[in-house]
Amino acid sequence: MAAPRRYPYSFSRRDRDRLPRTRPLTGRVIAVTGAGRGIGRAVAARLAAAGAAVAIGDLDAELAMATAGAIDAELATETAGAIGAQPGGRLIGLALDATDTPSFEDFLRTVETELGPIDVLINNAGIMWVGPFAEEPEEAALRQFDVNVHGVLRGMKLVIPGMRKRGRGHVVNIASAASKVAPPGEATYAATKHAVHGYSTAVRAELRGTGVHVSLVMPGVVDTELAVGTATGPTRRLTTDQVADAVLDVVLRPRFEVFIPRQVAALTRLAALLPGRARDALHHLLVPDQLAALSDRSVRAAYEQRTRTARLPEG
Repeated sequence: MAAPRRYPYSFSRRDRDRLPRTRPLTGRVIAVTGAGRGIGRAVAARLAAAGAAVAIGDLDAELAMATAGAIDAELATETAGAIGAQPGGRLIGLALDATDTPSFEDFLRTVETELGPIDVLINNAGIMWVGPFAEEPEEAALRQFDVNVHGVLRGMKLVIPGMRKRGRGHVVNIASAASKVAPPGEATYAATKHAVHGYSTAVRAELRGTGVHVSLVMPGVVDTELAVGTATGPTRRLTTDQVADAVLDVVLRPRFEVFIPRQVAALTRLAALLPGRARDALHHLLVPDQLAALSDRSVRAAYEQRTRTARLPEG
């Protein structure tokens, strides 16, 4: 099968219907962190439908296993009558605390024992606090760095050495458009995503010529629990399926930076060329002000309370 057209970010119905049958990722082993729901779940489903053996990692082990079972059942239905092996047994759910090194080690070890050497690691787990920077609880700020930054670094440090020895591999970090722009009300979150961008850039340079790729997928506002109550600015709110399509595309055709929607890339390039005042005006016009959008903080209360006691997957 020819790879999907470049930068689709919304596969056609025909493309989607063909994927479970053609299974372009057959034989690939992919681990996805924070995949119990939201973006991670959609990514896991899309990659499994394309034939990959997928491991879902989530802090809630029961949620991870239930998610794997649900996706597996959906895929079995989709692929009924199709030529080739059914997906049963090639999608597993495992416990994973991305902030704990032994937990991450156990997760990767189990994936390789049950599915084989990991070809692709999708670092997706992340959390976000929204509000005035001076009112952000210290615990919330520290937890965002622990999950969003150190969780990504930990995964890369643990999985890349094995990839280098094999001379092939791919790490895909689900970052955010906030890697390049910084919406008011998301100061710490934006800082964590800037950190992931910088770290990924440096590691990519170190890995040049090794056969190991690093990619950053940077969506705008996605319709998940993480983004509840926030504004999108002039762009539309993305679906998790759109992000999953972009991840599938970059796994099939590795490249470093992938923005969703593509207009964000143009915005960042234009802003870099403008003088200070013009850049500020462009930022004010196009980057959503989450302080103004979040008129009712109660809409995020349940989510943010849970993130103080448990690391939720992004979305």
